[in-house]
Amino acid sequence: MKRKIYSMLLMGGLLLSSAVLISLTSCNKTGPAGANGSNGADGVSATEACKACHNPSVVDRVAAEFQMSKHEYGIAAEEEAGSTSCGPCHEQEGFKYVCANNIPSTITWDVGTGKYVNNYTTVAGSAYGAIGCYTCHSSLHTTYGYSDMSALTSVAPVAMTMWGGNKIIDLVQSGGKGNLCVKCHQPRPLTVSSNSRLFPYDSCVSQPNLLVYDTNNTALAFLKPGYRTGIHYGAAGAIFSGKGGIEFPGISYASSDHTTAAACQDCHMAPITGKSGGHSFFVKGNFNGCNASCHSDVSSSSTGKWNTPRNNIKGLLATLAGKLTQNGIEIMNKNTDSETNLWYGITTSNYDGYLNFYDPINNPTGETENAGQFKNLSTSSSWTAAQIAHNNTLPRLQLSFAQFGAIINFQLCLREYSCGIHNYNYSFALLTNSIAMFP
Repeated sequence: MKRKIYSMLLMGGLLLSSAVLISLTSCNKTGPAGANGSNGADGVSATEACKACHNPSVVDRVAAEFQMSKHEYGIAAEEEAGSTSCGPCHEQEGFKYVCANNIPSTITWDVGTGKYVNNYTTVAGSAYGAIGCYTCHSSLHTTYGYSDMSALTSVAPVAMTMWGGNKIIDLVQSGGKGNLCVKCHQPRPLTVSSNSRLFPYDSCVSQPNLLVYDTNNTALAFLKPGYRTGIHYGAAGAIFSGKGGIEFPGISYASSDHTTAAACQDCHMAPITGKSGGHSFFVKGNFNGCNASCHSDVSSSSTGKWNTPRNNIKGLLATLAGKLTQNGIEIMNKNTDSETNLWYGITTSNYDGYLNFYDPINNPTGETENAGQFKNLSTSSSWTAAQIAHNNTLPRLQLSFAQFGAIINFQLCLREYSCGIHNYNYSFALLTNSIAMFP
């Protein structure tokens, strides 16, 4: 009897163990295969999404136009790579850095160096990159839709670096698109030689007879002038907006209708003709933008809207240059070399906006073109003994604040390229009132 009960218990235990074993071995992470699901709808083809932009009429066309742009074939990005001060305008990553970080255009005191510092700079790690699509278009390949192309890196008002941020340009038309252009196409600041503080532009008006640089009194050396002294090259933004010039008293500084009725893109990105328009950004010979909405009859042969205003500004530039002299020698430099003079042909005398100082590297033949030159106040260790000796024979130039203010206005009105078309009224006022300072 005991054996029977034991056998039954043993058999029950084996059955229980088998059950447990079966249960455990049939448990796994995948489980039994389920039934097939129904077919879902096809998603959007990635290739089709790309083709919305990457096709002959959109990106392919833009790329072809951009090849004709100086933003594309210019060499400034290569030359200025690594420069944190030039990077905000000449390097793609530098421009993106100052926009993303809202870098101010201020010039402030640096306790460590005992001088003022221009805060509008990028960092060494971002001072590189040729200007390209991503410079201006901030959201490319974000959603992979056509709307990515319209988002711009910055349309915010521009605090003028020339004025240490104290003057603001805000081109509100077309959603502020012009502010993107002005962010780079604006004049650079001039600083005092001794401590790098912002040059006191207001003194050009309030103390016109005070000397900017006095060779007999170094305490009055606000600025030591040289061949390249000036506002750099980005004059168009200041003239177009009607801000930034040295506003001597005289006729009103009202702006032309362009300042509020047109955007930079209206003319510089008009339907392309030849190598002008579209993403080439050139305007020469292309009047499609002018005639699209504001005008109807503007062309290179137009008198009232093209040739007359341009000739007027050219005449005023020549008159002002004739006033800016010392001992019969013109202060504004002439350069008849069409390769080195970016403004060749704009004025009949081929002024380039530089100052008429002897410079064996940058201006070795200027004495002949300008019927004399002024002594360079900052010689270089690379100069030969003969070059130094020649420089010492030349007369010294002493500039008054009035003269220097007029030089700034001359550079602005020459280097904005359009000879007044951008903003005729403002250009006319700057030049006319500057001329009146030298009766």
